[in-house]
Amino acid sequence: MVDRTNRCYRLRRRPDGLVTPQDLELVEEGIPPLRDGQALVRTSWLSVDPTNRIWMSDLRGYLPPVAIDAVMRGLGIGEVVESRRDDFPVGAHVTGMLGFQDHCLVDDALLEAPLTVLPDPLPAPPQALLGALGHTGITAWLGIEDICRPAAGETVVVSAAAGAVGSIAGQLAKARGARVVGLAGSPEKCRHVVEDLGFDACVNYKDLDWAEQLARATPDGVDADFENVGGEIMDAVLLRLNIGARIALCGMISEYNDYGPGGGSTVPGQRAIGQLIMQRATMTGFLVLDHAARFPEAIAALAALAAEGRLRWTDTVVDGFESTIDALNQLFAGANTGKLLVRV
Repeated sequence: MVDRTNRCYRLRRRPDGLVTPQDLELVEEGIPPLRDGQALVRTSWLSVDPTNRIWMSDLRGYLPPVAIDAVMRGLGIGEVVESRRDDFPVGAHVTGMLGFQDHCLVDDALLEAPLTVLPDPLPAPPQALLGALGHTGITAWLGIEDICRPAAGETVVVSAAAGAVGSIAGQLAKARGARVVGLAGSPEKCRHVVEDLGFDACVNYKDLDWAEQLARATPDGVDADFENVGGEIMDAVLLRLNIGARIALCGMISEYNDYGPGGGSTVPGQRAIGQLIMQRATMTGFLVLDHAARFPEAIAALAALAAEGRLRWTDTVVDGFESTIDALNQLFAGANTGKLLVRV
């Protein structure tokens, strides 16, 4: 029998700093009987991503802010448990914007974006389809392939190197023959990045002399930067750029918790941005959502490297839907290694 209760997180107010239960309220609501043209998906995995925090603010973004009192936007994978439409049969696995809820009503008139029915059997574990072989892996592939474009022997820096996107981006740069230097937030993460993922070096940005360590790790300068952090870390990398360097601006997680109510930010901005002029460098912002037509190409490339043993990944799994807020805050505390997921 299908559970007729839906647990969901509704956005009650714009967060100021870390997310609290007063910002995202966990509520239980009834699920009405399905009408023709509807299906019901039970969420099994939720993806926890930095962009979740952006969507909670009033900041001008690539998607509208989540409306107050609406179910929190989020990616996930689930299984169809009830259906009155042929394209979503019972038992099918589905991915897309399921939202922060344990049941998603599939209704074309209500969904913010279409959901995708996955192949049967699944081509990979659900965790991988939300991570290295999903949107995070594709993001890394796009940034390396289209923007950084490292040649053999060039030096590539990857910030948040132990995170979901950075860990894949660095390995993709290595596969192209580059020398790859990561930045991560602990000795254990730096060990993982070098010994498990194959980076050439990794700097712990929590060390007092991290900027000097970065300079020593990039004696020939930086030819490409896969940027996930922003702030003083990005400034230090900008000051190491070589002439003609390329920067793939994927994220700036260091400032997302500074997006307060009303879309304001206390972040002063980058101080070394003028280096783009001095070094005739280019910086390109990009979004994975703009490249849906290339997803099959990216997934094929990532899967091929994984099959050759040249692409590895780690997941940090938080159990229990009720732990979603804690998981989101873990992301901004740097408590995760690799992809952060909630097993509902």
